Amino acid sequence: MTPYTVLVLLVIAERFAELCVARRNGAWSRARGGLEHGAGHYPAMVALHTALLLGCLVEPWVADRPFVPLLGWPALVLVLAAQGLRWWCISSLGPRWNTRVLIVPGLPLITRGPYRYLRHPNYVAVAVEGVALPLVHTAWMTALGFSLLNAALLTVRIRCEDEALTCARPVAARGTAPGTAP
Repeated sequence: MTPYTVLVLLVIAERFAELCVARRNGAWSRARGGLEHGAGHYPAMVALHTALLLGCLVEPWVADRPFVPLLGWPALVLVLAAQGLRWWCISSLGPRWNTRVLIVPGLPLITRGPYRYLRHPNYVAVAVEGVALPLVHTAWMTALGFSLLNAALLTVRIRCEDEALTCARPVAARGTAPGTAP
């Protein structure tokens, strides 16, 4: 087993850990009246992220891609940085983080951690990882394909998330006086 295969398998294990956190957080949100938005695009996200990981394993083997140190080592640094950003997002959102768009009505937006600087930092981590992980072992077709499809999917996902968050925020936080229509 190559070191790159081990790296991809570690990322797969991390995804399963995220799903466990998401399941626990989903129960927390639903117990507090959380509603899911955009469930229709979730299967496409799962399929795309699964294809990324499979592409990372298959393309270097099938296309006989070499490890190119000048590309691979910086890409690995970016992969690790993306994981750090992802877990910073998860810890900053606490029980409100999820792989689905689950919104508990009335809760204010999180403005700590990376959310102090960016509106959607987790998607920055996803985009960086989607380019960098395949490029660790010069799987450029996987990096390109994922990036293009992810950009299209994120336009749907971010719009869905923004709309859900806007509708769920307390009326006063939306700039509307209490008792008036938002």
